[in-house]
Amino acid sequence: MFFGWLKKYMPRGIYARAGLILVLPILLLQLLVSVVFIQRHFEGVTRSMTSAVNIELRFLVDTANAQPNLQAALAAVAQIGGPLEIATTLPAGDAVVADIKPFVDLTGETVIATLRDEVPGILAVSLADRRRVVVWANTRHGPMKMELNRRRVSASNPHQLIVIMVVLGGLMTAIAYVFLRNQLRPIKRMARAAADYGKGRITPFTPTGAVEVRAAGMAFLDMRNRLERQTQSRTMMLSGVSHDLRTPLTRLRLGLSMLDPQEAAPLIHDVDDMERLLDAFLDFARTDAGDSLEPTTPSSIIHAVLDDAKRMDQNVTLGAIEGPDDPVGLRPLAIRRAMDNLLGNALRYGTQAEIGVSVTDRALRFWVEDDGPGIPPERHDEALSPFVRLDPARNQDKGSGVGLGLSIVADIARTHGGVLRLGVSETLGGLKAELVLAR
Repeated sequence: MFFGWLKKYMPRGIYARAGLILVLPILLLQLLVSVVFIQRHFEGVTRSMTSAVNIELRFLVDTANAQPNLQAALAAVAQIGGPLEIATTLPAGDAVVADIKPFVDLTGETVIATLRDEVPGILAVSLADRRRVVVWANTRHGPMKMELNRRRVSASNPHQLIVIMVVLGGLMTAIAYVFLRNQLRPIKRMARAAADYGKGRITPFTPTGAVEVRAAGMAFLDMRNRLERQTQSRTMMLSGVSHDLRTPLTRLRLGLSMLDPQEAAPLIHDVDDMERLLDAFLDFARTDAGDSLEPTTPSSIIHAVLDDAKRMDQNVTLGAIEGPDDPVGLRPLAIRRAMDNLLGNALRYGTQAEIGVSVTDRALRFWVEDDGPGIPPERHDEALSPFVRLDPARNQDKGSGVGLGLSIVADIARTHGGVLRLGVSETLGGLKAELVLAR
């Protein structure tokens, strides 16, 4: 449960995770060194240095207490304090009532605690000035103030170690990041090439990096080459099938034209159905290799479809053209074929259709709506499967077919890295088919 909760807050990008792997150990190491070294070593050094000074402070206090009067005490402590480099004031009128320590002082607590443990009669200790230590001690002649250099009681500049650790840690992290980026760059290039191939684009890619990354890159190239060879073989096979089947169909049509027109009419209708079925099969199985990506404005495709519909006297209207009409990398022939299939389905099962396009920064969306019976939501996935005809939703008497229209459109969407979505038309009440393509 704890790891599941932690997983939600972990970074998702490979660079962020790699940075966490680099920075976290360095931070933990610095924290460990700070606790073990500073807290133990510096405190030990500070305690030893302060203990050495405590001998001098006790000697001053004892000397002052041993004098019969204030003048003798002043003379005695002044004579001793000079060589010891400890400034004394007796009696001191500025004694404070509590110890003074800066908020951030790595050794201040140790200095004050050692002074109070080893020097009797201490009234207060002030570390307000980081360069000086001021101690007020009680004597028989009144409070005595003793000032000495801070370097005599604690290690000088203990924060320098932390600064050095932070600077060196940052430098080592930057160096490690540069090396790590060089190792991660081939993975990102391979991911980009795979994503482009999923959208129908062949991006030049050369495996580089570590041995394992090169192996993965070579496996990706082998897979892409096998798919390309399979696609080319399918294209050649379908071209041969198309040629071999159309030739006997043509001879059959010529033979039927010599018979009595009334007797030959049903047979000619069967030949026409066979040709339409053959075109549907070839449309479903053909590749778009000959239709290369090129900058195309989405509105030009919509207007071309509308012009063809007007010439055929079809009841098709323009819904909307939304977003910027900038050129987008598309296979225009494939998109035209997809729109023609969607429009053909709409007019086969409905009386009117509406088409439109919407362009955003991340996606391109073509749609076709009709006033037909539509498709139930629970059968949308089934409708996109090849060779499936939905009897309750689609009347088979409306025309011959093998259930490939939506499958062809879905396949074209996948070659562009997109998807075909089915829904309900809010304006016409029938089916709404959306061809959503990634940009």
